[in-house]
Amino acid sequence: MKLTNQILAVVLATVPVAMSAAPNNQAPDLTKTEKQVRHELVALPFLSIYDNLSFQVEGGKVILTGHVIRPTLKSGAEQVVRRLEGVTSVENQIEVLPLSPFDDALRLRLAQAIYGYGPLNRYSLGAQPPIRIIVKNGNVTLEGVVGNAMDRQLAFMRANGVSGVFSVTNSLGVSAS
Repeated sequence: MKLTNQILAVVLATVPVAMSAAPNNQAPDLTKTEKQVRHELVALPFLSIYDNLSFQVEGGKVILTGHVIRPTLKSGAEQVVRRLEGVTSVENQIEVLPLSPFDDALRLRLAQAIYGYGPLNRYSLGAQPPIRIIVKNGNVTLEGVVGNAMDRQLAFMRANGVSGVFSVTNSLGVSAS
């Protein structure tokens, strides 16, 4: 049961949610609409570790934000959310990252440096690994959630050590459990 809760927490953490803060050690109470939006975004085809989607629900309005490498992912996210019951409007602020062979090569090297490193290898398991690698013009942002502060620092150091990276912003969160 504890393992199931941990897996659920990791899956839910792959698509961050902007909501009001909850007391420590408690997951925020998600509304039905928020649960549906989260489910639809995580289930999008072609969503990869190089994409980061987040959302905010304000009444019946859903605001989509984040970065994707495929334009079809941006439009697909809007389409699946727009169909949900209770959603009256969708504001799509998702940024499509520019096409760049340099950035594509960096993404691969970063994924290998992070997920191929022994202590971080466990994060590569599952359909949607929790560490998101966003690369824009050689600048890297790490998004998602890891289990502890040491893993957060290791991911940052591994990313920073990849040749060709101009800067690394570590936006990884640490799981409360």
